[in-house]
Amino acid sequence: METRGSGSGEDTAPDLVTVPARQGLEAVDIIRRAAAAAGVGPVLHDGADDTLGFLVPHGTADGWDLPGSACTHTSGRGLRIEQPPAPEGPQWLLPPEAVKPVTDPEVLRAALGEAARLIEAADQLTR
Repeated sequence: METRGSGSGEDTAPDLVTVPARQGLEAVDIIRRAAAAAGVGPVLHDGADDTLGFLVPHGTADGWDLPGSACTHTSGRGLRIEQPPAPEGPQWLLPPEAVKPVTDPEVLRAALGEAARLIEAADQLTR
């Protein structure tokens, strides 16, 4: 992933937190409802894998350890933020031009934890 004006992208490319789509959608709602100062950054939806990917600051992957999610260094490879994704691949749920540059990892971690608890509670009610 190459950020705007980052050159090679390797030193400033955002990391990517990937979560199940249901949990990720809940987390997006939680962050937006909280009107967190940090807000939510770009989010990708991969329908084929039923996942959401949140762009987070470079280096987040070094300490990410939230069960049920993965955080990877992008090292500037793959997706170019300036261009729309290919029609057959992941699509922007929240495109870069509409939101903050990245999601604050601590805000995201808290929202994902709350989302997991809400989903578990809702699933208990339907059993």
